[in-house]
Amino acid sequence: MTETSQYIFELPIKVRDYEVDAEGIVNNANYLHYLEHTRHEFCESVGLSFRAMHAEGLDPVVSRIEVKYIRPLGLGDSMVSRLNLRRRGPVFIFNQDIFTPDGQPVVRAVVEIVSFENGRISRGERLAQVFADYLN
Repeated sequence: MTETSQYIFELPIKVRDYEVDAEGIVNNANYLHYLEHTRHEFCESVGLSFRAMHAEGLDPVVSRIEVKYIRPLGLGDSMVSRLNLRRRGPVFIFNQDIFTPDGQPVVRAVVEIVSFENGRISRGERLAQVFADYLN
């Protein structure tokens, strides 16, 4: 289990009614939305707007996601989504974990991001400059 001190960003999220299925639990696809929302909020917190990046020809895109579902959440439940970041060559790897407010693990995910510049895959140097203070 990753220690809380190893995370560089966290975001509290609450389950909304349209995110649960007929069984009353969060549909597994919605966790991908939670993970993406957390990455977007992290990027904005370090000054990266996806709209601005796209306008400058920079488009980070998901190339791979590995998700382990540990326990379900239901309507009205709260969670804390946390992430850390490292780089392997041109790939930015977000280790993202979701917990209940009392620290029980819900989801563990590894999300790999590659960077496109002006429509072509790049080494990701522009992103690396912005993320320099956060890369493990």
